Amino acid sequence: MTTIPNNWKLVICIIICEVAGIISGLLTNTQNNIWFNAIIKPSWNPPGYIFGPVWTVLYLLMAISLWIVWKSDAFEDQKMVACLIFAAQLFLNFWWTILFFKFQSPLTAFVEIIFMIVFIFFTIIRFSEISKTAAWLLVPYISWVSFAAILNYTLWNLNK
Repeated sequence: MTTIPNNWKLVICIIICEVAGIISGLLTNTQNNIWFNAIIKPSWNPPGYIFGPVWTVLYLLMAISLWIVWKSDAFEDQKMVACLIFAAQLFLNFWWTILFFKFQSPLTAFVEIIFMIVFIFFTIIRFSEISKTAAWLLVPYISWVSFAAILNYTLWNLNK
């Protein structure tokens, strides 16, 4: 069995994470969303131009975190479980944008983002068993998603 070099593992992790965000964004057309532009927003809603750069950095941090776990010397079973939990939270991340913007359902998106936070938390726990650095790299991500959950709830509450 051939082993994938660590630099290629990093490239693969970056592609997986960044492409998940790119495809989700393309499927929802968040920039020109008439529905979102028309709903009531709180005064503390960040301007739209913030989200692209923030998510690009967060996906990069997620990718580096995943790479650290993948290339580690931990037991393969331990890495597999950690990576499967990571995949679950990334799957939920992908769907949040679609639920919120495409289906225009802040309530469904809010329920889903709570599950996402739980899976990010479990990812951090599992990653910390393999690498503290990998776990800490996910702290900005869970922080931003927690903020997004509060914003999501507020948007739902203001527009129900």
